[in-house]
Amino acid sequence: MNLSRQDREAVFNKVCRLVETRHFNTKLNGVDWHSIVEARAHRILELEDPDEFEKEIHELVSQLKTSHTGFFHQSARRIPARFAINATFQRCQTNDGERWMFLDVHEGGPAHAAGIEPGDLLMTLNGSEIRPPTAPMFRMGEPIQIAVQRRDGTQLPGTLPIPSPKSKERPMAVPRAISFSRLSDGIGLLKATMFPGAVGIDVARDITNAMQELRDCTRLIVDLRGNTGGGIGGLRLMSYLTPGKLPVGYSLTKHRADQGYDKERLPRFERIPSRKSALPWLVLRYAFVDKSIVVVTEGLGPQKFHGRVVMLVNQHTTSAGEMIAAFAKENNLATIVGTTTAGRLLSGSVFKVGHGYILGLPVAAYLTWQGSLLEGRGVSPHIPVELPSEALKQGRDPQMAQGVQALRNS
Repeated sequence: MNLSRQDREAVFNKVCRLVETRHFNTKLNGVDWHSIVEARAHRILELEDPDEFEKEIHELVSQLKTSHTGFFHQSARRIPARFAINATFQRCQTNDGERWMFLDVHEGGPAHAAGIEPGDLLMTLNGSEIRPPTAPMFRMGEPIQIAVQRRDGTQLPGTLPIPSPKSKERPMAVPRAISFSRLSDGIGLLKATMFPGAVGIDVARDITNAMQELRDCTRLIVDLRGNTGGGIGGLRLMSYLTPGKLPVGYSLTKHRADQGYDKERLPRFERIPSRKSALPWLVLRYAFVDKSIVVVTEGLGPQKFHGRVVMLVNQHTTSAGEMIAAFAKENNLATIVGTTTAGRLLSGSVFKVGHGYILGLPVAAYLTWQGSLLEGRGVSPHIPVELPSEALKQGRDPQMAQGVQALRNS
C-alpha cells in the first residue's frame, strides 16, 4: 500500500504528537526528542516505499530507548520469539561463526511442542540463514519453516506452527504459565513463564494450586527466567513470599508524575478476586480514578519455606517478573541468582495512527515501594551466575545448581 506525501505527513505528525503528549517521559534516557525529529523528518517524509517508511519511523521512536515503544503496520507485524514461539535466545560462537542459541524454551509453547531444547542452534527461517545481530522475528498465525541443529549435532528441520493471536493489539502465544515439581532435600520448584490476563484470576488460581502441592516443602526455588510479564496475577506469587500485607510498589501515570503525588494516598490494589464475577466491581472501582495505583500483598500467612527462598532470573526476565524479583530483593525475601533482568518495566499502550499503522508507547512507569525506577536498569542478582553456551550444549544448568546449593547451605 503506497501512501501519498499528504498521507505520510498525517501519519508522521500524529506519531510525533502522541509521543509528545502520551509518552510517560521522553527525557527518561536523556533523549532530545525534538532534535531527533528535526534531523529525520525530511528523509522520512520523502520515503515512498511503505516498508522503508515503516522501518524509519520505527527507528525514530526507538531512539527514545524505552520499552513498549515501536511502530508497525497491523497487516505485517512481526514479533519477538519470546511472544511468538515462547522461546528466548542468546548469542553463541560456533565453528562457522556466531549463531543464535535457544536459551529459555517454555513448556506448552510452539518451540517446546516442536521438540526444541535449550542449547539447540537456530540455523534458518523459511530457508534463509539467520545470524546475530539480526533478531529472529515471527508473524502470528503463519507457520514457518525452521532448521535447528540439536545439541548432539543432528538436524531438526520442519514446520513450526505459530498460533493466531487472541488480541491483535498484543499478539502472543501463551505457554503453560505455572508449573511445579519437588526436588530433593525438601526443595520445591515453582516456574512462572508469564502472568496472562489483566487481573490474573486464572493464573493466581494456578499459583495457589501449585503452592498447595508444595506446602510441605521447607525450601523453595522460584524460576522466573524468560518470564515475559503480563498482568497483576504475579501479586499472588509475591503474597506467598511474606506472611502479612506489604506494599510492593506503585504504577505512576504521566499525569500523576507531572502533578505530584503522595504514594501513601494513592488507591490500593490488595487482593486478586477469586471469581470473574467480581470483575465488574473492579472496573467500577478503578475506572474513574488515575491509574497510579499501589500494589499490596494479600496477607496469605506463614509458609514453611519462608526465609529459605531462591529466585532465578536472567536477562530475559521482564515486566511483572522483574516486579516480583525487585520486591523479593527489596524486602530480603529471597536470594536472587542468575543475571541482571531486562529492565523493561514501563506500562505500554497502543495507538492507531491511520492507514493501518500502530504506535506503541509507554504511558506509565512502575516504581518499587522504596522508589526505585527499574526501567533500563533491571534487578541485579545477589549471586551472579552466567549460563555459558558450553553448559547449555551439555544440558547443564549452573544457575539452577547454584540455587539448589544456596538452599542446601541455608
